[in-house]
Amino acid sequence: MRAAWYSKNGKAQEVLEVGELPDPTPGPGEVRVRLHASGVNPSDAKSRAGSRPVQSGFIVPHSDGAGVIDQVGEGVAQDRIGERVWIWNGQWQRSMGTAAEYIALPSGQAVALPDWIEFDEAACLGIPAMTAFHAVELLGDLEGKTILVTGAASGVGFYAAQFAMIKGARVLATVGSAEKAALLARIGVSDIILYKDGKVAEQIKAYTDDRGVDGVVDLDFSSTVKLVSAGAVAHHGVVVSYGSNVRDGIPFDFGAWLPRSISLHFFLVYELRPAERAAAIKGIDALLQNGRLQHVVGASFDLSGIVRAHQAVEAGQTVGNVVVTLPSLGSDPERGPTP
Repeated sequence: MRAAWYSKNGKAQEVLEVGELPDPTPGPGEVRVRLHASGVNPSDAKSRAGSRPVQSGFIVPHSDGAGVIDQVGEGVAQDRIGERVWIWNGQWQRSMGTAAEYIALPSGQAVALPDWIEFDEAACLGIPAMTAFHAVELLGDLEGKTILVTGAASGVGFYAAQFAMIKGARVLATVGSAEKAALLARIGVSDIILYKDGKVAEQIKAYTDDRGVDGVVDLDFSSTVKLVSAGAVAHHGVVVSYGSNVRDGIPFDFGAWLPRSISLHFFLVYELRPAERAAAIKGIDALLQNGRLQHVVGASFDLSGIVRAHQAVEAGQTVGNVVVTLPSLGSDPERGPTP
């Protein structure tokens, strides 16, 4: 099979290779998926760069993808063959991810996909949509409340804004450009804050009559913690954070949080508990079935362009998700390392 991999951590252009690997075979309880698209997320680029060191051998990157089941292992119903699916945690704690023509993985990690959803769109569901869904769930009852989504034109933020509005919330959104603001307008978000202009807290308070927002879906805790200190989150507000540009030594103003009984939740989507994962899959599927979700594929590269795909994610300038499309069957005879 045609695949991409890296054998050491480093810059995309220095460590990513493309060639041939042996086709995988599904084991007991597994399915094999002929992949059509592979989603590239910031965590994939960070892992390749060194946040998760290569211990030995090599890594086929990316945890998200979509395609068609073409083989099943022992204990898996034969009628799954031919099923269109999207994938979650494809490369989490394993070496073989979705940047390849095939992946074999546990049957439960290949979720049935409605016929009308494109594969490149479905390759955006595993990390972005599931992160967004769980973050919004942690905010609780949102009917009539005002929610801030930071980085709302990002893969996660775009879904989070939709989930929050579906639950009855008014959404304020921070974005970095007018182009990204226009993307949010497509889903009905009109209360936009251009964070590069500064004075984000002041704009939040202006939108909320100085009360602050009831909840935050947070892309960057190192920035959002300052909004709390500035009074931009209401009493009994909830901050749900799934990322931070600064990882160590973030100043935390306890005196700004405690008197307003503000709650803080952190979570990593790879580590959702089984019940949380099941709830997210069920909720996303229901919205897909009802045609209530919009998707944005901002840039698409073929497998030979995987270096440029990683660079695009790292640059952070793409509006929407970045995907890698997989080649048609049949590849050159060059062989790569053996799994």
